[in-house]
Amino acid sequence: MSKVSGISGSQPVDYNGRSNKASQADGGSFASYMEESIDLDDIFERASRKYNVPLNLLKAIGKAESDFNPNAVSKSGAQGVMQLMPGTAADLGVTDAFDPEQNIMGGAKHFAYLMKLYDGDIKLALAAYNAGTGNVKKYGGIPPFEETQNYVVKVMRYMEQDFTAGTVKATRAGMAAGADITVSGSAPVRSAMPDWHIPPAFPSGKITTDNGADMLDLLFSYSDYMRFIDIFLKYNDGL
Repeated sequence: MSKVSGISGSQPVDYNGRSNKASQADGGSFASYMEESIDLDDIFERASRKYNVPLNLLKAIGKAESDFNPNAVSKSGAQGVMQLMPGTAADLGVTDAFDPEQNIMGGAKHFAYLMKLYDGDIKLALAAYNAGTGNVKKYGGIPPFEETQNYVVKVMRYMEQDFTAGTVKATRAGMAAGADITVSGSAPVRSAMPDWHIPPAFPSGKITTDNGADMLDLLFSYSDYMRFIDIFLKYNDGL
């Protein structure tokens, strides 16, 4: 992935403290100062507005990647809510992938970059988020990896739902190491319509098959492939 500038505008938790000053200022206890509640939905909403990525899409990625768990670490080493690899996190300017604010903002920024790279093609951007841009280029579309194909289908399904990401309780001292974070349960809820609108994942109605490959055939058609060829040619011309 190309180098991108660091994330700006996020407000990381002050891990170093100054607890005595805070306690004197608000009359609160040391324990209440050391623990704070972080609203993940608020972070997703701000990330959506800042990077112009549909809110339901960002949340669908968060649900599929980590089930909104800031402590999640995959077998490959991806970290946090939207599962940033350490190298990708560094390129994005994320210094602590276990900080939900930095992680979600970084994930949104990375996905916005992919959406721009693929001219707004959500399926290709999702495939690249999971398997890398090199594999999307190599295979001329969504790679023939079961994990990636299932991932694209899963996120597209989640986009049809309305999830709340919930809140997390984090200790200031422990959060920098990804520790002592308690995640509240997340579940589909009905709320106001999202700020952003994109075409439904399955415009012809709900798809009942559980076969990811069959669903992928419907999601990635021949016309999608030809569109990818156009994107690929334009990309090469710009090099």
